[in-house]
Amino acid sequence: MGQLNLFDSIIEQLKQEIVDDIKPFFEDLKKSHQPIMPNEYMSRKEVCKMLGINLSTLWVWTNKSKLKSYGIGNRVYYKRTEVEAAVIELKK
Repeated sequence: MGQLNLFDSIIEQLKQEIVDDIKPFFEDLKKSHQPIMPNEYMSRKEVCKMLGINLSTLWVWTNKSKLKSYGIGNRVYYKRTEVEAAVIELKK
């Protein structure tokens, strides 16, 4: 029985060493291969509704570079992530 317990202990130590050796490799692999999230584009009306503002305020914020707009033809869009990032926490 003594030899069996020693053998089990050696096997467990070996398993742990293998896991410890390959864990950093998999963590690096997971960091470098994150799925690309598609951009969600919002119309001007959607942004105004989301922020509770009117179109003229959105136009002013865009011209002051507070929000970045994108366009195709005569359509104007905003990235949801950029709109959300533009809203900052106020310090009290």
